[in-house]
Amino acid sequence: MIRAVCFDVGETITRDDRYWAAWADWLGVPRHTVSALVGAVVAQGRDNAEALRLIRPGIDVAAEYAAREAAGRGEQLDETDLYADVRPALAELRRLGLRVVIAGNQTARAGELLRALGLPADVVVTSGEWAVAKPAPEFFQRVVEVAEAAPGETLYVGDHPANDTLPAAAAGLRTAHLRRGPWGHLWADDPDVAAAATWRIDSLTELPDLVRP
Repeated sequence: MIRAVCFDVGETITRDDRYWAAWADWLGVPRHTVSALVGAVVAQGRDNAEALRLIRPGIDVAAEYAAREAAGRGEQLDETDLYADVRPALAELRRLGLRVVIAGNQTARAGELLRALGLPADVVVTSGEWAVAKPAPEFFQRVVEVAEAAPGETLYVGDHPANDTLPAAAAGLRTAHLRRGPWGHLWADDPDVAAAATWRIDSLTELPDLVRP
């Protein structure tokens, strides 16, 4: 029985459009250029930050992020960044009595912005706040702790095979691979993902029926 459902953030809860558009504007290149390069590095199985390094070789991403914040051009999130199925799905899971957690590879600032949205979740936390990021096993140990359920009773939902589905399954959690965003679509039918995923879904609104006690 599933007692807790934990969600990734980028391309699971939130759209990444604003995030990459902001980087394109900061680096002074067309937004399509960044989108295309993100797609290219995704297809190669590389970290998406490599797209920024292709535009500006040697870039210190953390330093540039801090410079953006100092210039008043830092991270922003509001209701328009949420996928339409987020609030209904999370609210229904809580109505069913499940614990709902949001935990992804985001900055501490993103954690503040997400909590300000008042999502129907029991816990909202980021890797920046935990000082440990996916796919590290320690991240999923923390997920289990805040889920307040055994690994086999905790479902991790995400789009990224290497950061979400595969390491969560290796940590003993149940998993749902979401066909959303570049990672979710590109690896939707990958045999390793199919083997690791408890469920494969196209929308978060499918979850309540799948995990209903």
